[in-house]
Amino acid sequence: MPTPILMPALSPTMEEGTLSKWLVKEGDEVSSGDVIAEIETDKATMEVEAVDEGKIGKIMVSEGSEGVKVNEPIAILLEEGESEGDIDEASLKSSASDSSGGKAEPDAKAEQAPEKKSADAPAKPNGAASGPSQQSADGDRVKASPLAKRMAQNEGLDLSQLNGSGPHGRIVKRDIEKALEEGAGKAVEQQSAQTSSSAAAAVPTAGALDERLYPADSYEAIKNDGMRKTIAKRLGQSFNQEVPHFPLNIDCELDELLAFRKDINAMSPEKGADGYYKISVNDLIIKASALALKRVPAANASYTDEAIIRHKHADIGVAVAIDGGLITPIVWKAETKGLVQISEEIRDMAARAKEKKLKPEEYQGGTFSVSNLGMFGIKSFSSIVNQPQGAIMSVGAGEQRPVVKDGALDIATMMTVTLTCDHRVVDGAVGAEFLAAFKRFIEQPKTMLL
Repeated sequence: MPTPILMPALSPTMEEGTLSKWLVKEGDEVSSGDVIAEIETDKATMEVEAVDEGKIGKIMVSEGSEGVKVNEPIAILLEEGESEGDIDEASLKSSASDSSGGKAEPDAKAEQAPEKKSADAPAKPNGAASGPSQQSADGDRVKASPLAKRMAQNEGLDLSQLNGSGPHGRIVKRDIEKALEEGAGKAVEQQSAQTSSSAAAAVPTAGALDERLYPADSYEAIKNDGMRKTIAKRLGQSFNQEVPHFPLNIDCELDELLAFRKDINAMSPEKGADGYYKISVNDLIIKASALALKRVPAANASYTDEAIIRHKHADIGVAVAIDGGLITPIVWKAETKGLVQISEEIRDMAARAKEKKLKPEEYQGGTFSVSNLGMFGIKSFSSIVNQPQGAIMSVGAGEQRPVVKDGALDIATMMTVTLTCDHRVVDGAVGAEFLAAFKRFIEQPKTMLL
């Protein structure tokens, strides 16, 4: 029997993704381990490998399809001796749903049964949000593959006007393509004058621009990708609904740290030689953060309804700006790593993050985050806590400022850091204690080597 290839779960939290690219086409022979597609999650693009050998009999989800649910069939694999005529998409989708613990779709007989409509149920007008008709004139439900339904929805085709060439008369992709070529099946758009006038005066939905104020030709709309949608959803939940935030800030003197950094970089071999390194101020900040979390373990914690979780290691997420959003690759067990190793890991992950080549286990999780905008000249700012972490530290620019030392005015290189805390788990005293420990490591950097 033909085997469905299912949308894989590429991380424990993945629920859907975008099938960005097929690397095979219908009719291609594949072996176990062959890369057949690229799937885009909210943060990365990953390759999908075939788990069985056979021939790609049918591709059910086209390139660029968004919101493809985990365990949804995306293609059909044919074994030796099988042909496209053996494919029954309905039964394959049903068996795939059963194997994933979901609900199976109705079988062919159930699909042929007319739908019963309540006598008092209001009829939907043409052009309703449900899209083109999926019922024939006599009330029978139109049978169509999921891909065909999506294509019909996008193209405004009325499925009830089309004849299916698939098993049991099911409408499949090639029927939609044929209809588009022949100009058949176009849904008739009917709308009353009353509906038109009310639509013109309607208030735009939340998040939409009012076209009376912003004409369509006055701006460019850049479609939200999966990453931007996830950032909006998670940070919106964190800031507006779930986490009571509060900020704490402190100034750190950098002159000793800058001299320390200069000395250790001077000991590096020549550039291009084995063992070459160049430690950045941010590398030292990550190390100081990890050591401060070990000194103040109550700040290295997460909140749950049942308990406060204190983490055994300082797994530091480092915010990296990439096209379309932000990602935080994690330096795992940062308190156990030397400055050179931290520097190399951050440089490698930041480069791969910008190409969306990070693996989920490299950016999901973590116990604490650091966001540094100092290189852009930002003096101070507050970040939003990245749940389920208990705090995030925002790092501003190092700059020369007038300071008072021993009662006399002096000049020092100062840096402002702001700790945003989840008040459910990190209280004000705990946050202050962490910042004091962090400040000591920054102002006396040699203590990080003890």
